[in-house]
Amino acid sequence: MKQQIKEGFKNEGTPDMKYYAFDWDDNIVHMPTKIILKSEDGDEVGMSTEDFAEYRSEIGKNPFNYKGETIVDFAEDAFKNFKTAGDKDFLVDAMRAKLGPAFNDFKEAINNGSIFSIITARGHNPNTLKQAVYNYIIDGFNGIDKDHLVKNLKKYRTFADEDDMTDDELIKSYLEMNKYHPVSFGDDSGAVNPEEAKVEAMEDFVSYIKGMSGVLNKKAFLKNDVSNNFIPKQPSIGFSDDDIRNVEVMNKHFKNKPDNIVKTYSTAGGIKQEYK
Repeated sequence: MKQQIKEGFKNEGTPDMKYYAFDWDDNIVHMPTKIILKSEDGDEVGMSTEDFAEYRSEIGKNPFNYKGETIVDFAEDAFKNFKTAGDKDFLVDAMRAKLGPAFNDFKEAINNGSIFSIITARGHNPNTLKQAVYNYIIDGFNGIDKDHLVKNLKKYRTFADEDDMTDDELIKSYLEMNKYHPVSFGDDSGAVNPEEAKVEAMEDFVSYIKGMSGVLNKKAFLKNDVSNNFIPKQPSIGFSDDDIRNVEVMNKHFKNKPDNIVKTYSTAGGIKQEYK
């Protein structure tokens, strides 16, 4: 199948060049999945992803109290629920999840047909993340609107002079265009210290978006070639994460690049704010 490019639109009918990158846990949604830790008595203790963002630098270094237990280390296979063995549970848990502070941005991205990337410390198969998003679209999860998405995808196809597709073909084609980066997929180290792996994933996404924006600007120019007033639009990517260490490392890596298009947002504590 020929690769299509899809994008949100401004009111005047041109692509808005607005893109998104999201951490999953406690950013898009709050999942019930637990990391398994070991107490001083040898018992297994489950810790939420939200709490793990706070405690992860202490685990295995200094004993600490957590919900009445003294935690001394990770349990064996502490991230078993976050790997491919937990793929089926992930799909179930995603439908049970509570909304996170970046959910409205995620909903906006989907409803507008904008391209996004999910950059998470989880280690699921990337296709599992894609399936979860598809389930959200088909189910109409908390305001995600399939009809609105399809309308915007068809608007793009008119702009790009592309052939028609069925609604389901449009949705699946759109999902293929987005990027899914579970950074500990095949490598457990990304679950404990995901900062650098997330930066690498973002570098890939930035390159992808810059290439895409070049194609879109060319198409927009050809649509406006009756005048000499066309000004190419620069793309922008908003990245949000609830773990402040991930946000700090991401911001430090990109902020001083002369061609930087990444804006970083912290959603720590459930509040979204730009990190500068």
